Amino acid sequence: MNTQTLSRFERLAGWSRRHRWLAVILWVVTLAGITLASQAIGSDYHNDNDLPGTQSQQVADLLPDGTGDTVQVVAEGDLGKFPAVLDKIRSLPHVAAIEEPTVSGQIAFATVTLDAKGVPGEDVRRIIDTAKSTDLRVELGGDPVRAAEESDGGGAEGAGMLAALVILVLMFGSLLAAGLPLITAVFAVGSTVGIIMLASHLVDLPDYAPPVMILVGLGVGVDYALLIFARYRSELLWGADRDQAATRALDTAGRSVLFAGCTVIIALLGLLALGLGSLQGVALAVTLTVLLTLVASLTLLPALLSLLGKRIERAVMRRAHRQDGNRWRAWASMVQRRPWPALVLAVAALAALSLPALGMRLGFADAGTEAPTATSRQAYDLLAKGFGPGFNGPLVVVAKGGEQPALVETLTRTPGVARVLPPHQLPDASLVLLYPTTAPQDVATHDLVNRLRNDVLPKLPGTYLVGGATAAADDFAEAVSDRLPLFILVVVGLSALLLMVVFRSILVPLKAAVLNLLSIGAALGVVTMVFGDGAFGVQPGPIEAFVPVMIFAIVFGLSMDYEVFLLSRMHEEWRRTGDAELAVREGMASTGGVITAAAAIMIVVFGAFMLSPDRMLQQFGLGLAVAVLLDALVIRCLIVPAVMRLFGPAAWWLPRRIERRLPEVALEHA
Repeated sequence: MNTQTLSRFERLAGWSRRHRWLAVILWVVTLAGITLASQAIGSDYHNDNDLPGTQSQQVADLLPDGTGDTVQVVAEGDLGKFPAVLDKIRSLPHVAAIEEPTVSGQIAFATVTLDAKGVPGEDVRRIIDTAKSTDLRVELGGDPVRAAEESDGGGAEGAGMLAALVILVLMFGSLLAAGLPLITAVFAVGSTVGIIMLASHLVDLPDYAPPVMILVGLGVGVDYALLIFARYRSELLWGADRDQAATRALDTAGRSVLFAGCTVIIALLGLLALGLGSLQGVALAVTLTVLLTLVASLTLLPALLSLLGKRIERAVMRRAHRQDGNRWRAWASMVQRRPWPALVLAVAALAALSLPALGMRLGFADAGTEAPTATSRQAYDLLAKGFGPGFNGPLVVVAKGGEQPALVETLTRTPGVARVLPPHQLPDASLVLLYPTTAPQDVATHDLVNRLRNDVLPKLPGTYLVGGATAAADDFAEAVSDRLPLFILVVVGLSALLLMVVFRSILVPLKAAVLNLLSIGAALGVVTMVFGDGAFGVQPGPIEAFVPVMIFAIVFGLSMDYEVFLLSRMHEEWRRTGDAELAVREGMASTGGVITAAAAIMIVVFGAFMLSPDRMLQQFGLGLAVAVLLDALVIRCLIVPAVMRLFGPAAWWLPRRIERRLPEVALEHA
């Protein structure tokens, strides 16, 4: 074949085939080098939750920075033994100071100040073990304790990978064939983890960026490699030799994967429109992960196919008799015969699942949402029992000008306020600490914040600011809500434009946007029902304020993966035959098995993160797993064939005036 007629993907496949050892060695050296460098230098993650201009941020800026993290040691029972417990803790590493205990009835607590922020988890666990090595009931709370408890669990990544391997073995009947997509994903994700660790010294990246990027990277990494490998397998079954199969797979599925990956990247970069520090860092980290998975799928996988092609071909041919396409063809025909019932029932089901999302309450989880057996939760409950529910979430009122006695008197008379401490003088203002009568996660506490800001304090002379953790959660949720329309417009608009360019259609991008929004709404509804309302015995509480936008960005991008892969096969048949109904059936028959396997892998990888002790990761895992499940079963199996049947040839219509202005981006190489 004349090299002038080869596409870029065909040339890339040829390069990977001719330089297969070089490609593999380069990836091995890259992974090893980045891993060694990141382990030697370490990480410097920083959670940037600043919200410039908000009251809570202004209050935080006025407060002096602490020298180190703090731990609350809480005791109940014979409090005469408590000083001995504190003496044991005082001798441990990283303990800088211990305040005098505060007592209320049979409950006392003392605040332990550590000598730094971010003390290693093993040293915090040593403090926990020392404090609890007594017959007195002692529990410990504070962010370092919660972080140490969460780091004890895990194994979600390994469980997800093992389940993915089982699915791939069942699909391909060969451990070697099943291992190729996993190997590709591990190289991409492993390299990205090291890069992110190094990048944390240069840009602000939150400490939850690595688990989130691993969660997404494993899912899309296995998926992209699987989609290309599945096309390679199909080409072998259609009679192509190994080199031809690899070239055609990269020139067809490779194009779809590249385009799908670009839609994921666009959705993630849409998070930058929110202007929220930590979310921007996560967006960049996950974007880099998706980018490297694309590179690995388009370079490392073809090289591995060339090295192991003979053994893989034998495994493929052993299962050549299996014909799964006929089942999907029959299913598509059945839906096409009765499109309206399938469409109405499916949309109604998604709408019903979306309803709980209307009552979603955003915030930040505290120890009150931990498992009842966790020591941080036990300490939280003891403090609430001894000092009142609001003790775990005091509000901070900063006054500039005005009369302090009038402020204290007004706050004391305000309904919902249990206790007001005497004012503390700051250089440019005075600070008053008040304790609500309700717990930090209680809706009444959030109502109190709004009432103080909007009704109570504006009536007093001077300027007043309300801050604290509860107020900061309100401000963050409000900032997300205010910027969400712009975020959705950017992500949906750019993704729809890309689909229009590729498929030369008006209706296909509109359909994709609406269906993706439906699946996201249903996924958020399930997350709200489980974590917000406490279904299935889960501890109820607020949804982490940044989880919905992260789920939106990731799910919208991932949904486009299956949309592109399915529609590209339909579009290919449409261009070949001009028969819209046949194009739908053949597209379903060609992609049904592989998309089902790809979705199953994503579901088990994402679902495995429900095993994580981190509530945020549990919410991510559930939301992503539900969204992929609904996208693969409800949308792809029911709504898409029904809608495409109702659209008919109009699905592929684009006004000529618009078509002339759009660039040519083909998913099939003529």
